[in-house]
Amino acid sequence: MMVGDGDDPHAVGGPVRHIPVLLAEVLEALSPKAGDMVVDGTFGAGGYTKAILATGASVVAIDRDPDAIAAGRVLEQQSGGRLRLVQAPFSTLDDQIESADGVVLDIGVSSMQLDQAERGFSFRNDGPLDMRMAQAGLSAANVVNSFKAGDLARIFGFLGEERHAGRIARMIESRREKRPFERTLDLADAIETHIGRAPKDKIHPATRVFQALRIFVNDELGELAKALFAAERALKPGGRLAVVTFHSLEDRIVKRFIADRSDAASGSRHMPEAQVRLATFRKAGGGVTAGDAEIAANPRARSARLRAAIRTEAPARGDDFSIFGLPKLPGIDLPGER
Repeated sequence: MMVGDGDDPHAVGGPVRHIPVLLAEVLEALSPKAGDMVVDGTFGAGGYTKAILATGASVVAIDRDPDAIAAGRVLEQQSGGRLRLVQAPFSTLDDQIESADGVVLDIGVSSMQLDQAERGFSFRNDGPLDMRMAQAGLSAANVVNSFKAGDLARIFGFLGEERHAGRIARMIESRREKRPFERTLDLADAIETHIGRAPKDKIHPATRVFQALRIFVNDELGELAKALFAAERALKPGGRLAVVTFHSLEDRIVKRFIADRSDAASGSRHMPEAQVRLATFRKAGGGVTAGDAEIAANPRARSARLRAAIRTEAPARGDDFSIFGLPKLPGIDLPGER
């Protein structure tokens, strides 16, 4: 299960049983059957993969977290050759398979990652300020202790939708001159002390900052955009795309992609033939959310939204990041924005 983001008071962590979100709806959108090949781009604890394997289909499951891949090896061995695990970013899914009948993406951070204090995703328990899903590259501590206040404010404001982004960024810049931030609770406590917390506040003052840092460190929005283009290239005609998001920023990217790819420009006698656009996807319903029963059983499902589309026979259009309106944040270099 990929849990919710900063709008969930429990999203900062705490033990939670692995429950795949919108599982029935995802299976309906994918419609897998024996002989099909489906890509699970966010393997996690294998919830979707197990359900897809149960239909008789085969799965290529991708995860950039080495811990998730290691934990899935037993399932791979038990699959009779129908499961192949790949440690890689899901943005490279078309490098892992030539043709797929389905692609499912479950966006966000897994409950297992949140529950491990040493991974630094949560401030429920103290841990190193890390947040790296791939356990390599730039850490949250690197960002907090080296980025300019203006850049931190942009990250907190856009990726965390934090209304005190500027105040928090300036506090961090001032405090780190005395002592760098190295632990999750140190940063969370500093933010709470600086911003304050009213008794009626439902979420901790640091929640949105932690969300923003996690999304930035893992380039989650950029990876999602690249993965959608990769799915367009990998899916065969009639292949199905299903994406579950937990935050408005993620959902906006998926919604814009499907809308853009479902739109065909008919062209005219004044338009060169090469400029005519063909729809590469057909929208399969609107956004699907969890029902009351699922939310009651799994409160973190309340922010989940599923969007689906079906691949047409038109050739892939190529990577046009302008359709998403992604900002140019420090350290993030999207193709086409150089």
